[in-house]
Amino acid sequence: MKIIAVYHNKGGVGKTTVSVNLAAGLRRKGNNVLLIDLDSQANSTFATGLVKFQFEEEDTLRDNNIFHVLKSSDYDFIKDVARRSHLFNTPEIDVIPAHITLTEREIELGKIQTSRLRLLRKLELEPSRYDFVIIDTPPARDLYAEISMITSDYLIIPSDLKPFANQGLTTVGNFIKDMNNYRKEILNKVPIKVLGVLPSRITTNQKSFLSTFSKSRQTVIDHYSFPVMETIIYDRIALSRCLNQTLPVGDLEIPAPKSIFEYADQTSLAEPSAGEFEHLCAEILNKME
Repeated sequence: MKIIAVYHNKGGVGKTTVSVNLAAGLRRKGNNVLLIDLDSQANSTFATGLVKFQFEEEDTLRDNNIFHVLKSSDYDFIKDVARRSHLFNTPEIDVIPAHITLTEREIELGKIQTSRLRLLRKLELEPSRYDFVIIDTPPARDLYAEISMITSDYLIIPSDLKPFANQGLTTVGNFIKDMNNYRKEILNKVPIKVLGVLPSRITTNQKSFLSTFSKSRQTVIDHYSFPVMETIIYDRIALSRCLNQTLPVGDLEIPAPKSIFEYADQTSLAEPSAGEFEHLCAEILNKME
């Protein structure tokens, strides 16, 4: 079981898009995949089709989500909380959902020192259930981000390579150092392996791309000392459209988001983006060898 965190402390760089479509792509290659949403915005939970309720009293996620995995060492194991994505991918993936209440419950979890280790320990109880675990993280340095770094073997850092995202890499680097010290001193674990900064949400404007991309990429390598992945995820309209699909049910239109692969099966518009994620899966598998 290989555990990959998708993290950057800056929002808007495509973390959720990368997380859900990477999980979908690895699943399509025949792997058993678990996606864990550790962001209180619950974007990955929505993106995988698990938010179907219209009213608060119909909310099926409030009492069975990642918070419960982290809260107790005796209850709410992976198999108890994971649920299958819905109309998202073929085949579907397993998801441990997040909930908006994660924000207010962070203080409660923070008082329990062992909460930082519970996701790791519960995953260790089922080493053969999944080939890959993908963790979508919050755009912050908080308890949930710490848990992601403690739990994961590998790290992908999505970035649009713009100045603010690049400047944030200093904070990301310091965070990794702190978490690696924790892993070594508390868990006797090896450092998390950074697979690289993943160029994400990159403009398709050829003139703009040629004038800025190479310099921005080299800045990440030279100034921030991070490797940059070969794959480029471009900012294409298909990546937003696939997550905004709906399904008519009676008089209602319910959310029915699709992975980029599922959407590409329906429209050629999505094929370039699906190809980029195919390349990302291949690159990751190659790096892990």
